[in-house]
Amino acid sequence: MLSSIANCLCGAVKITAGEINPKFTVCHCDTCRGWGGAPFFAVQCGPNVKIEGSDNVKIYPSSDWASRGFCTECGTHLFFKFKKSGDYNMPVGIFENLRDIEMDVQYFSDRRPDYYCFSNKTKELSKAEIIAYFENAL
Repeated sequence: MLSSIANCLCGAVKITAGEINPKFTVCHCDTCRGWGGAPFFAVQCGPNVKIEGSDNVKIYPSSDWASRGFCTECGTHLFFKFKKSGDYNMPVGIFENLRDIEMDVQYFSDRRPDYYCFSNKTKELSKAEIIAYFENAL
């Protein structure tokens, strides 16, 4: 596992993630694509996350199983957090020095629009598969 520091664009929020899975995920669901205008490239960080400047974090309950957080000053997307486990998924791009990471799984692969694709060889989970996983495991 890796550890790293992330910041929002304006610096109002600083995040220290103690455990980063080097195999990141990509989510093609409608909510993730609507949230950021593109698929969500996320590293799994577990619950061991320290957030400085939390008074600048707005949390939006985006589904039955998770919430999303963003900086109220600059709008940077900070995390997707599972309500039951407390585990964080965070955008790959907000971390300063992630090295040796690789795309591992694509969520909602059957929801991926036909205007983009990735050449990476990954596992792919459909909407039905990932919904069943979220409902049962989290």
